[in-house]
Amino acid sequence: MLRRGRLFSKLTSFAAMAVAMVLSSAVAPQAASNFNAKDYWLDNGLQLVVIENHRAPIVTHMVWYRVGAIDEYEGKSGLAHFLEHLMFKGTSKMEPGEFSKTIAKNGGQDNAFTSSDYTAYYQNVAADRLELVMSMEADRMVNLDIAEDEVAAERDVVIEERRSRVDNSPSAAFREKLSAARYDVHPYRVPIIGWPEDLKTLNREDAMGFYKSFYGPNNAIVVVVGDVVPEEVLALAQKHYGVLEAREIADRFHPPEPAHTEARRLVHRDPRVRQPSWNRSYRAPSVGTGNKVHIPALEVLSEIVGGGSTSRLYRQIVVEDKLAIDVGSYYSHGRLGPGTFALYAVPVSTDTAALEAGIEDVLADILENGVTAEELERAKHSLTASVIYAQDSGRGLANIFGASLVNGQTIEDLEAWPDHIAAVSYDDILAAAKHVLVAEQSITGILLPPSPEQPDAGDAP
Repeated sequence: MLRRGRLFSKLTSFAAMAVAMVLSSAVAPQAASNFNAKDYWLDNGLQLVVIENHRAPIVTHMVWYRVGAIDEYEGKSGLAHFLEHLMFKGTSKMEPGEFSKTIAKNGGQDNAFTSSDYTAYYQNVAADRLELVMSMEADRMVNLDIAEDEVAAERDVVIEERRSRVDNSPSAAFREKLSAARYDVHPYRVPIIGWPEDLKTLNREDAMGFYKSFYGPNNAIVVVVGDVVPEEVLALAQKHYGVLEAREIADRFHPPEPAHTEARRLVHRDPRVRQPSWNRSYRAPSVGTGNKVHIPALEVLSEIVGGGSTSRLYRQIVVEDKLAIDVGSYYSHGRLGPGTFALYAVPVSTDTAALEAGIEDVLADILENGVTAEELERAKHSLTASVIYAQDSGRGLANIFGASLVNGQTIEDLEAWPDHIAAVSYDDILAAAKHVLVAEQSITGILLPPSPEQPDAGDAP
């Protein structure tokens, strides 16, 4: 996920934790017990979500568009992220850079980020500046107007961003290689920032064509969190967003990834690497594809396997066997395409064979013997506590709701999530583990420094 000028920080662990998948069709606002969220639909198709949080006189305003890197055209990788940059370069009413300068003059902060599945823009401002923010976002939603020289300059910025963030980072470059090897046809195999040769070709026509195809009120979700009154926010949204005409939005078609028939492996040596790394990921269900019934159990399983110093992997691999200085797991399921159940480790040695065998032994034991009652309850408690922690941050809540709703989930899904986690049983965990921890659906990546015999080695067999 890329943020204007730098990599965007990872969303909170609760950002994609709902399980039902049908887009809400409600028109009336709906109060929610955990988050006190209200949901509205404007006549032009824009969805508005308002969450009251009166802990401070501030507000987070976010606009989420249902478009990301997976919607780019052949040979134009990086276009979604490029357009995100250009959205700050002026409209028919605002000069290039005026948007962010206006936010700063009013004591606020703004930025944006692009993912594979969506693009989002946000501002943190004093609550009495919300109307100003809405008016500017509504303006650039339909009135983007960028000069050719701005396009060329920003293209150079993105090319340099790729060079500094990916090309000059052995770990980032390796992650890019792994993504390309993980998928055969799905566009997740293409980096969000784009391939170097494609970035050089991006132009104003590409950007404006993409903008007109995917940006519009009927392809957007506005999330407002903070010291606000929902009915007043709705009135402001109707005033500024509601007057915009709906646009014809391009279809989103993404070829499904076929089933894999054998385990994949990628080993890379780089002279810049000082600390080796090991990871393995399995194809898993997501909110957009796969057997979704396993999603809550996989969340709990990830917490048991690699969720901190009390996890199975940490206790065995780090504390007992001393094969790694860190180890863990994560489950990425808030996606339109295939999800990922991943394990990672920082080995103590460049010989990772014993580490890999040890991790496989931990997984094999779970597949054969399941998990303990203590592990199950501890994981559930840890996960459901995140609901409470999430309410400490307005922007965190806006991220949670935006990232979930933009991929087809609902407020009801988010509200029901703690109950789904609490209902996960021993048998659910075992069934989910057997469904996902399949060697043929895995890819293992190992990043190493050069061997003494081959100081300049590249990819190893």
